[in-house]
Amino acid sequence: MDLVWLLCIFVLFSGELSLGQSKPNADTVTIGAIFTFTTINGKVAQIAMKAAENDVNADPTFLGGHRLSISMHDSNFSGFLGIIGALQFMETDTVAIIGPQNSGTAHILSHLANELHVPMLSFTALDPMLSPLQYPYFVQTAPSDLFQMMAVADMISYYRWREVVTIYSDDDHSRNGITVLGDQLAERRCDIMYKAALPPDPTATESDVIAELNKIKLMEPRVIILHTYTKTGLLVFDVAKSLGMMESGYVWFATTWLSSVLDSNSSLSSKVADSIRGVLALRLHTPDSKRKADFSARWNSLSNGTIGLNPYGLYAYDTVWMIARAVKMFLDQGNNISFSNDAKLSNVGGGALNLEALSIFDGGKQLLTNVLQTNMNGLSGPIKFNPDRSLVHPSYDVINVLENGYRQIGYWSNYSGLSIVPPEELYAQPPNRSSSNQHLNSVIWPGGTSTKPRGWVFPKNGKQLSIGVPRRVSYRDFVEQVNGTDIAQGYCIDVFLAAIKLLPYAVPHKFILFGDGRKNPSYNELVNEIAADVFDGAVGDIAIVTNRTKIVDFTQPYIESGLVVVVAPVRNLNSSPWAFLRPFTPSMWAVTGVFFLIVGAVVWILEHRINDEFRGSPRKQVITSLWFSFSTMFFAHRENTVSTLGRMVLIIWLFVVLIINSSYTASLTSILTVQQLSSPIRGIDSLIISDSPIGFQVGSFAENYMVEELNIPKSRLISLDSPEDYASALKTGRVAAVVDEKPYIDLFLSNHCQFSIMGQEFTKSGWGFAFPRDSPLAIDMSTAMLTLSENGELQKIHDRWLSRKACGSQNSGAGSDQLHLQSFWGLFLICGVSCAIALVLYLFFVLRKFKEHSHQVSEPSSHGSSRSARLQTFLSFVDRKEDKSRSKSKRKRSQELMNKYGESNLSINGSNRLEIDVSG
Repeated sequence: MDLVWLLCIFVLFSGELSLGQSKPNADTVTIGAIFTFTTINGKVAQIAMKAAENDVNADPTFLGGHRLSISMHDSNFSGFLGIIGALQFMETDTVAIIGPQNSGTAHILSHLANELHVPMLSFTALDPMLSPLQYPYFVQTAPSDLFQMMAVADMISYYRWREVVTIYSDDDHSRNGITVLGDQLAERRCDIMYKAALPPDPTATESDVIAELNKIKLMEPRVIILHTYTKTGLLVFDVAKSLGMMESGYVWFATTWLSSVLDSNSSLSSKVADSIRGVLALRLHTPDSKRKADFSARWNSLSNGTIGLNPYGLYAYDTVWMIARAVKMFLDQGNNISFSNDAKLSNVGGGALNLEALSIFDGGKQLLTNVLQTNMNGLSGPIKFNPDRSLVHPSYDVINVLENGYRQIGYWSNYSGLSIVPPEELYAQPPNRSSSNQHLNSVIWPGGTSTKPRGWVFPKNGKQLSIGVPRRVSYRDFVEQVNGTDIAQGYCIDVFLAAIKLLPYAVPHKFILFGDGRKNPSYNELVNEIAADVFDGAVGDIAIVTNRTKIVDFTQPYIESGLVVVVAPVRNLNSSPWAFLRPFTPSMWAVTGVFFLIVGAVVWILEHRINDEFRGSPRKQVITSLWFSFSTMFFAHRENTVSTLGRMVLIIWLFVVLIINSSYTASLTSILTVQQLSSPIRGIDSLIISDSPIGFQVGSFAENYMVEELNIPKSRLISLDSPEDYASALKTGRVAAVVDEKPYIDLFLSNHCQFSIMGQEFTKSGWGFAFPRDSPLAIDMSTAMLTLSENGELQKIHDRWLSRKACGSQNSGAGSDQLHLQSFWGLFLICGVSCAIALVLYLFFVLRKFKEHSHQVSEPSSHGSSRSARLQTFLSFVDRKEDKSRSKSKRKRSQELMNKYGESNLSINGSNRLEIDVSG
C-alpha cells in the first residue's frame, strides 16, 4: 500500500517534479536531507550537516576529486511533503538520503529506498518497529527508541513503582515507542494502566490535553511518562501545572525531546521553567572528547547564537561523515557512481507518468554495506554497528529538571543499566545489571520534595474501596456480622483496621458481607470476585494458597495456619500386658542393658586382685559380676568395693541408675494412670491409606487440597458446618477425623477437650488480606502489618479475641510418652568415659607393680625367657590375689633392719629372704 501511495503521488506531481530539476555534475556526490527545519532538531541538524559538508570538502583529495553536496528539503511537519522531497531526490541521482525526521514518513519512504537501492540514514526516526529485515536500506544512526524505553522501564523498576500512565502523540513514532515500553515494563512486572493518545504533533490543542489530564487525575497511578515532541510536550506540562498535577505526589518522566529543549534553549521563559520543574528526562549520552569540545566551541559561530547544540546535532554531523567515508571506500574499491532504469517501472504503461526519471542506484547495495561497516570515533563517540544493525553501547544521561536548569543524576546503558559512573568507564568490567548494582543520585521531585513519591493514590472520584467480608456462621471470633446489620467485627477486622491506621494516607472503604448467612461462603468464590472487579479487596480468614495467588495479590500473613488432623479418643492402651516396656524405646533398653554388663565387668577387673568377694571359681566370678551389676538397679548389691577406682566407677554408675530409675518410674506412672488417647489414625498419612470418612469445614480450601493434592476420593469427604458438628460427627463415628486449619482447631479444642490433634501440621501457610493483582495497597498493608507485629499490637489483638486455653492441642501420637536415648546419651557418655579412665589407670598401676615384682624374682638365667612366657607370667600376676597386710609387715621389718645395720649390709636373696652381712 505504501508503494501504491508513492506511485500515485508521482503520477500527480511527475510534471512539476521534472521542472527545474537538473542532473548533478559528474564530480558531485549528492546527498539528500529531509527535515522540518523549524523544529529544534531540524534547526540543529541543518547547521551540523552543513558544517560536516564543509569539513569533508575542505580536503579535496578525501573523495578522490569528488565534491560532497547536501541538498536540503523542508517537510514542514508534513509527511506528504517529505514524500515529495524524497521523489525529487530520486530523480536527481542522489546516492543517499539523511532523514526523514518523522518515523511515519520513514515507514513509507523505506519502500522507495528498497526499490531504488538508495540508503536512508536517520538519527531522529528511531521507531523500534523500523525493522532492518523489512527495510534493509533504512539505517538508524542513533540508538533506537527500544533502548530509550528500556531505560525508562529500568527507572520505573528502580524506584519500585508498579503502574504508570503514558501520554503520547498518536503517530507511528510515539505509538510504537509506547508499545515497546509496555513490553519492557511487563518484563519487570510493571504495567501501563492507561494510555492517553493526543493528536499528532503539532496539531494537539489545549482542550485535547485538558480532557486527557482530567481523566488521568482521577486515576490511581501518579507516575506519568510523556513521549511526544516539543510543542505538544510543553503544552502538556503547561496544562498539568494549571491543573495542579506538578505538585508533590506526582512523578513525570519525559523522553529525549525535553533534553533537546533544555540544551538548545539557553534561557527558557519563567512559565515554561516553572511547569517542568522536578521532571526526570533522558538525553542521548555522548562521551567527552577533544573533537566534541572543539566542535562545541565552533558551534556559536556556526549557528550565529540562534540555537544551542544538542546531541542530535552531534549525530547529524557524524551521519554526514559516515556517508562520506562509505562513499570514499566505495570509490577506493574501484566502483563508479551510476544509475539505471528500473525495469519494473518501465513496464508500467500509461500516459506521461515519466517513471523513467526514477532510477536505481547501481552501487547502492555496496554503499549500504560500507555504511554498516563503519568503525570510527565521531563527535557522539565510537560508532560501530552490531550484527542486528543497532549501534554498539547505546546509553543515555538521566537528568533532573530544576528551577534554574537541570542536574545530571546518573546514566543508563544497556551494558550496565543505571549507574552514577559514565558508561564508558564500565565497559572494561564484566556486565552487572543486578538490582543491587543499580544506582542514581538523589532527585528533586515535583513540588520541591526530595522524598520519593509513593507513585499512586486513591482515585479522587469519591468512590470508596469495596471490601468483601465473609459472612461466617461458625467460628465467629474471626469474622462476624453484628446483629443483622452490615457492620463486621472480629479478629480479622481488628487487624485490618489497625493496619489501615498505620498507612500514611487515608483509605476510604466500606465492608460488604459476602455469603447467604446460612452456611460459610466459598472463599475461592470470594477471591474470584476480586479478580472480576466486584470487590476492591477482601478481609477475613482467607488462607494464602497457590491457586488464589494466581489471580490476586495477598498481604503479608498476619497469622500462621496449616491443616491438621483431629480425632476422637479410644482408651485401650492401658490394657496391654507389656505396658511396663513402653517407658523406654528399644534402643534405650538395649544401651541400658549393655552398660549394666560393662560396669559389672569394669568393677570385677578393678576389684579382682584385692577383694575376696570378687574371687573364686570362674563360674562364681561370672555370677558375682552379673549379680553385682544388675542389683545396682535397686541399690541392693551386697559386695563391697575396696579399690578407689572401683568406688569412683560405682558412684558415677549409681548416679546414672538413679536418673534412669526416676525417669522410668515417672513415665510408667504417666502411662498407667493418665488417660491416653489412641486411634488407628496417627496423622495425615494413615488417614490417606484408610477408607474412613473425613470431615472438613464448609468453605475451607481443605476440600480441594485433599482431593487435588492428596488424591483422596471426594466420596470420603463430609462437609461440617460448625464446631458442634465436628464434635457430634467424631463422637458418633460419622467421621474418623476432621481436617481443618490450625486456628479453627485451636478454638475448637478450647471447648472440646476430649479430642486431640494427631500428627503434625502437613501444610504451612497463613491468612492474609487479598487485593487485585499489582495493587500497591497490598505492599503498603504488608509493611503496616509487619509494624503491628514488631510493636506487639498484633499479639494484643490475638489475645483479645482468641486467647483461650487449648487443652487438647498437644500431639498425642504413638510413642509421645516414651523416653528416647537422645535424652540420656550424656549420662552414658560420662559413665563410659569414667570406666575407660579407671581401666587405664588400673593398667598403669598393675604394670608398675609387675615390673617391680619381675626385678625381685629375676635371675641371670631368666633374661632370655620368651615373650609368651612373660605374658603368662603377667596374667598369672594379675590373677593372683594381692596380700596387702603381708606387704605392709615386710616393708616395716625391712625399715627397722636398715636403721639397725645400715643399708649397705642388707640384701635380698633369690628366695625373697632378707640377709644380713655381719662380716664387717
